[in-house]
Amino acid sequence: MQLFDVYPINDITIERAAGSNVWDDKGNQYLDLYGGHAVISIGHTHPHYVKRLTDQLSKVGFYSNSIKIPLQQQLAEKLGKISGKEDYQLFLCNSGAEANENALKLASFHNGKKKIIAFKKSFHGRTSLAVAATDNPKIVAPVNETDNVVFLPWQDEAALEAAFKQYEVSSVIIEGIQGVGGIQVASESFLQKIRSLCDAHNAVFIADSVQCGYGRSGKFYSHDFAGVNADIYTMAKGMGNGFPIGAIIIAPHIQASYGLLGTTFGGNHLACAAALSVLEVIEQDDLIANAAKVGGYLIEQLKQFPQVKEVRGRGLMIGIELPESLNHVRKELLFKHRIFTGEAKPNVIRLLPSLALTMEHADQFLTAFKQEVEKN
Repeated sequence: MQLFDVYPINDITIERAAGSNVWDDKGNQYLDLYGGHAVISIGHTHPHYVKRLTDQLSKVGFYSNSIKIPLQQQLAEKLGKISGKEDYQLFLCNSGAEANENALKLASFHNGKKKIIAFKKSFHGRTSLAVAATDNPKIVAPVNETDNVVFLPWQDEAALEAAFKQYEVSSVIIEGIQGVGGIQVASESFLQKIRSLCDAHNAVFIADSVQCGYGRSGKFYSHDFAGVNADIYTMAKGMGNGFPIGAIIIAPHIQASYGLLGTTFGGNHLACAAALSVLEVIEQDDLIANAAKVGGYLIEQLKQFPQVKEVRGRGLMIGIELPESLNHVRKELLFKHRIFTGEAKPNVIRLLPSLALTMEHADQFLTAFKQEVEKN
C-alpha cells in the first residue's frame, strides 16, 4: 500500500528533537522556527511533558466520556486561570477543525439562526462546516458547499454592518491573526465592532485561536488585545505540544444539554495530561512574556531590512513578506542554513516557533536571513 499523496514534502527525515532544535537521520541539526504549523508550544520533548505523558500512560491511557475523568476538570481550572476566562465552560475535542466545527454548530443551536460571517483569506479547517467557512475554493468539495456562509473583506466595518442588516446572522468567526492568510492581524477596533454587532443582533462571536492562541501573540488569546470577550474561543495546535487535542471554551450564557455535543477521543487521559503539562510549563517559565519579548525583538530587527516589503504579526507569530525576487530565501534557509520556517503564498515566510525560543536562536535566524536577503 502507498500513502495517499497529498503533502508536498521536503526530503528530510527527523529522528530526534529537543527544545527548538531537531536532528535528521544523518545527524544534521536544524533550528525549528515553524514547530510543525505552530504546534510545538513549549519545545520538543520537554522533560515535564514527557514525564506527564509517561506517568499517565503507565496508569490509564484512554477511557470514554461515559465516566469521570478528573484530569478534564483540572485542565478546565488551569486553562481558566491562565487565560483569565474562569467563568467559561470547556468542551474538549481533537483538532482545530473539530473545534471550529463544534463552535459554529453550537452557535446555531444557541440562537436558532444559520448565517455565518467569515472573512477573505480565512482558514478554519477541513471538516464540513469549517472548510465551508474557509476562503479557499480548492479545498471545498461540492458536498461542502453551502449558502449559509458569507465571506466579507478583511476589516471592512461598513461591509460587516451591511451584512448584519441583510442577514439573520448566527455567528461571526475570525482569526485574531490570520495564519494561512499571511499573518494578517485583526485590528482592535474591528474586533470591538464584531463584539458590538453580535451583542446588538443576538449573534455569537467565535474567536478562532487555533493558531494565534495559547500565548503565541504575547497574550493568551490574540483577540484579547481588543479588550473584549468572544462568546466562544477555539483552540488546538499548541494546546498539546504535539499530542492531538482541541477545545472550545464557551461563555456562561450559552447553555449545555446532554447530547448537544460529543466526541469519542476528546478529553482522553493522555490528551489531558499533555495539555496540563503545556499550561504548567507556560506558567512556570513565563512563556507568554517570553513570546512577547523575543517576538518583539525579531519584528523590530526584521523591519530594519530594506529588502523586506512588510513585517506583520505579534509575539512569536510573524509574517515576513518578501518581493518575488527573494522567493528563494525560505528554501535557502532550510537547505543551506538548516532553519525550518513556514510560508503563506505567494511570498510570505511564517515564523511560528516554540514560545521558549531564546534570543540566541533569534539571532541565529537573523544572521542567516541577513546573509540571504543581502547577497543579491
